[in-house]
Formats: sequence, structure tokens, C-alpha cells
Amino acid sequence: MLGDSATLAWSNLGLWSAQAQTYVQACEQLAEHLAQSIQLTAQDRLLDLGCGHGASLQYWAQHYAVQHIEAVEIQTACIEKIQQQALACVHAAHQRSFMSLNAECFEQKFDAIVCLDALYHYDLKKFIAQIPALLQTKGRIGFHYLLFNDNWSKASFLSKQRDQYLLKLADVQLQHLMYQTELEQVLTQHGFEHIQIQILSEPVLGGFARYVQQELQLHGFQHDLNALKIQMTAKLCQQLFQEQRIDYVQVTATLA
Repeated sequence: MLGDSATLAWSNLGLWSAQAQTYVQACEQLAEHLAQSIQLTAQDRLLDLGCGHGASLQYWAQHYAVQHIEAVEIQTACIEKIQQQALACVHAAHQRSFMSLNAECFEQKFDAIVCLDALYHYDLKKFIAQIPALLQTKGRIGFHYLLFNDNWSKASFLSKQRDQYLLKLADVQLQHLMYQTELEQVLTQHGFEHIQIQILSEPVLGGFARYVQQELQLHGFQHDLNALKIQMTAKLCQQLFQEQRIDYVQVTATLA
């Protein structure tokens, strides 16, 4: 339903714009925006966390000529698919959760670590605590997350309950979310500087919801489990974007 039939397929919400109106284009634009923001280079040793089917690995190699990439993904089928493709740039594909990382998992530290559209399913504080041990000095990190904004504190109890319910359906725990100031404090406490937080709610949440709605109008309502999950995700995106209590953000920072 999402529109990527490639072996190493994309599976993120995408960054939608006039230049990115197909699913693959939007997914690539989300990756491109993050890569530009951390100033990814061909010389970087790159760690891609939660890489899914591996489309991002191929993207870094093709568009940035990155020579050394390591990937972490928990799903067996995805790891097998990546290994079968035998991309020259992928030096290792580790099957494990990116919430249980330490320096012993890898031979050397990395210049850059990315986590595309996946981290908001997890506890950000626990995740960030692992990262300094994996990065070189002046190493960069880039990821996406969901943050409360000022409207959250003004929202009614029922509105918050509804958001919590929808988030839970998408495997997002409300207690893991925080305000921007708290996120900045967490990063600073773990030695990060040059913290940049960019709100992308309209092109990501709004864009994905519009895309799925257009697909439904063209192809009708589908009843298989995968399509239902996509439709539920689109409903959540629409809710978050309309109510404007929770923002979708891109976060980048450098280890001091």
C-alpha cells in the first residue's frame, strides 16, 4: 500500500513536499534532510540504528559515497535481506535492539549515528545514555522524536487521554515523551552540544496522513493487517497534526 516494492524498501513516514510526492521520494527526503543536518560525508564511519529493510543504507552509499556503514536492526528478516544484498559499504549488520548497545558491540567508535523515524517507540533517556561510548569526540547524532509543546499543558484531561490511547496503538508510550527543554537537558547532561531541534509536524505528520488518504480514495479501504496498521498510523498522524499538542521533530547534536 505504501508504494515501495524494492528489495531494500523504505518504511518511514516520509518528509512530504512539492518535490516529494511519491512515497519513495518522501522517505528519501526525510533521510536527505537528516544527512544534510549532520553534514554526513563519504569519510564518516556511520552507524544506522533501526535501519529496517535497509533502504537508508543504500541511500547513504549512493548519495554520500559513505564507505563504512554498520547497521543495527532487531528483525531477523530485515537483517537477512540486507546480508543477501551484500552492499560493499555495509561492513556489519547487527541483529539486536538499539536499546541494548555498548562499545563492545563494535570494533571502533563512529563519526556519525543516525536513527531514522524509529526512536519515538522507545525511552529516549535510556537511548541517549548509550551513545557517548559509541561516538568519536565531535561525533554527530541525528534522530526523530515526538515532543510535547506548550499546548499540551493547556489540554483537557480527556484530550490527553485520547492522545495517549492513539499513541499506544502505534506503540508509543506517553511517559517517554518530554518537552524540548527537557530533551536539551538530557543531551547536555550526556556531553552533547550544538543541539538543533527542528519541528517537522506539517511535512511529516500532515504529509503522511494526506498521502494515505489519497491512496484510500484511489484504491479503497484494504482489510489486510499491514494496510490496517498503515491506516491507523495515518489516523494518529492526522490527530497529532490537527490538535498541535505534540510535535514531530528532527534532533541533531555533536558530542563535545
